[in-house]
Amino acid sequence: MDKKSLSHTAWKCQYHIVFIPKYRKKQLYGQVRADVREIIRTLCGYKGVEIIDGAVCPDHVHLCVSIPPKMSISTFMGYLKGKSTLMIYDRHPNLQSKWNKAFWARGYYVATIGNVTEEAIKKYVREQSEESRKEDSEGAAL
Repeated sequence: MDKKSLSHTAWKCQYHIVFIPKYRKKQLYGQVRADVREIIRTLCGYKGVEIIDGAVCPDHVHLCVSIPPKMSISTFMGYLKGKSTLMIYDRHPNLQSKWNKAFWARGYYVATIGNVTEEAIKKYVREQSEESRKEDSEGAAL
């Protein structure tokens, strides 16, 4: 169903997004999982982003969202990952490292709904995990 705005514009901008915790750590379980779900729901509501479907898995998050056309996907993801990190660390300070402030890995996978295969998502998650490990070893060498 297309959305309509006050400017008489009809739109349907739907995306499938996958992002992972730093180093693909299996941190999203128990109360952290419930809090991440609530935080994402709240932040999406603030920006007028409709969550069509989603899942918080132990080592990644899947979201199918409808984003207003005035907002770019990169702007939205920067907002979502940045603000959610602050909110997660506020609720779970034990997850924060004094050397590394990032909760989520750099980057994310995004595709318009209808153009994504499960294999493409799995490939992205594998590559992201390898990149995080590589960054960690490079940082230790400095």
